[in-house]
Amino acid sequence: MSPVKVKAPPDHALREGEGDPSKSAHREGGHVLEMQRRRLLLACVEVLAEQGLQGASVDRICKRAGVSRRTFYDLFVDREWCFLATFEFVIAQISAQVAPLYVCSGRWRVRVRAALTALLELFDAEPALARVCVVETLKAGPEILERRRMLLDALIAAVDEGRGEGKVAVPPPLTAEGVVGGVLSVIHTRLVEPGAGALVALVNPLMSMIVHPYLGPAAAARELKRPVPPPVHARNGDASRRVEDPFADLPIRITFRTARVLTVISAQPGASNRAIGDSAGVSDQGQISKLLRRLERYGLLSNCGEGHSKGEANAWMLTERGEAIQRTIDPPGTRFRIS
Repeated sequence: MSPVKVKAPPDHALREGEGDPSKSAHREGGHVLEMQRRRLLLACVEVLAEQGLQGASVDRICKRAGVSRRTFYDLFVDREWCFLATFEFVIAQISAQVAPLYVCSGRWRVRVRAALTALLELFDAEPALARVCVVETLKAGPEILERRRMLLDALIAAVDEGRGEGKVAVPPPLTAEGVVGGVLSVIHTRLVEPGAGALVALVNPLMSMIVHPYLGPAAAARELKRPVPPPVHARNGDASRRVEDPFADLPIRITFRTARVLTVISAQPGASNRAIGDSAGVSDQGQISKLLRRLERYGLLSNCGEGHSKGEANAWMLTERGEAIQRTIDPPGTRFRIS
């Protein structure tokens, strides 16, 4: 499969250029492009989930992201390549939470159950991710369908590892493919049915279906009786949380300096004004104090210190929205150097 044709800046543009004004400007421009790209990906997830593949026009995606069409085409060759980049983004989000639970040591059944539970909990918490991954990809072009096929092959291989723990006759070679297809079909049906209920409630019946060919009917029956995690909204009070753009309705522009300050605070929670200014390269204490107060006013920071009124230094922390913005503008692998 061809690589995703995204016109993104080289990775070094996000890290290099310390002390060189021309390189610093290039780095800042590259980082702004990365922020805009990720805003477009988040917007594309939402639009695909709401409007479907056919209704996800470039205009709708740009309007949701607050990004111009010109910037869109600076970053993506066309709409299809944006869809492919969005699918890769969605898979990365899912893999980060689910894959570690399967690849750890332990019995196959236990690892499969942990990964399946995490997947269904994530889908309940992020229905937009679920719909893009399971429903809309079936309507996509050949590039996304090929990427989906590769993902299915990996899932089939994981399920087929059940042969190593099998206590019954070895099942036919196509068993794992049939199991994966059946699981996805059940999830797909629930996602397109209004009011179908929490997906995590399917953990036991789906596990029963997965282990039956490999471990036998007795093991399948035991899976139906195991404790099931409560729905996500029962634990966090939010049944409709989606992958949202944390920049939506934000009344300030996130500049390169602002992004650097957020990254510093993420790496050094509880840091003082002076420590943040030193790490972020803002030597003027009046400027850094003004910026920190501004970010606090707009809900991106909170001050956990006693402050100057009691002769103590400020201690800055990211709020939930601040953390979401920081993760968006400074994803793992492209972190600023903050020495």
